[in-house]
Amino acid sequence: MELVDSHCHLQFEKLASDLDGVLSRAGAAGVNRMICVGTDLEDSRQSAEIAAKFDNVWAAVGVHPHEATKFLKDPQSPKILNKLSILPKVVAIGEVGLDYYKSQTPPDVQQEALRAQVEAGLPTGLPFIFHVRDAWTDFWRIFDEHEGLRGVIHSFSSGRKQLDAALNRGLYIGLNGIMTFTRDEAQLESARRVPLERLLIETDAPFLGPAPERPSICEPRHVAVTAEFLAELRGESLEDLAKTSTTNAIKLFGLK
Repeated sequence: MELVDSHCHLQFEKLASDLDGVLSRAGAAGVNRMICVGTDLEDSRQSAEIAAKFDNVWAAVGVHPHEATKFLKDPQSPKILNKLSILPKVVAIGEVGLDYYKSQTPPDVQQEALRAQVEAGLPTGLPFIFHVRDAWTDFWRIFDEHEGLRGVIHSFSSGRKQLDAALNRGLYIGLNGIMTFTRDEAQLESARRVPLERLLIETDAPFLGPAPERPSICEPRHVAVTAEFLAELRGESLEDLAKTSTTNAIKLFGLK
């Protein structure tokens, strides 16, 4: 069985301090491909460096909405992002988006940073990894302003309305350990309804370790636990879910 962790942060200290061990444990769990996702310009560069070092790691470069103020402060940021996007093994722009949940970054600042990154990233032809939390109306408005956007909604944890909105726009849906411990039936129902051909599995490591383990440090190997949970939840075989979600990730991100 082969799995892809379509969203992790290997550059974060909790994982970077034992990177060889993290990757070894992932391989033992059948997780043979990982996408290391940036959250600001500096750690996006680190993500690309890690991807260049390991055959089974690829990178995404982008600025999380919580870092929007910092991104906009430097007028060269979009050009820097564009240069990062052409580094070897960079396969996506992300994570970018909007997050209004207990955020100290004003919505208008987040929106400006998102637009700037979309406009910088679109010419590359790369897919986007979108982070959206409590900001769907503004996100869809900005999304629909631009033609040619494709990618995945990372860490999806909303209900049927937003699931349908994402699917109707051709986006993939990334599910992670949240599904193993949520008590929100609307979230679980969405997880059941994601078409298998649009499903990606991720960890968001080092965060969101899945139940029942709920480790203090989540690792890419834990994508296998989430896969097992989702297969049972959805009434599918683990083999089919693993095979198709892996094919989806390879197709979307071009993982050679």
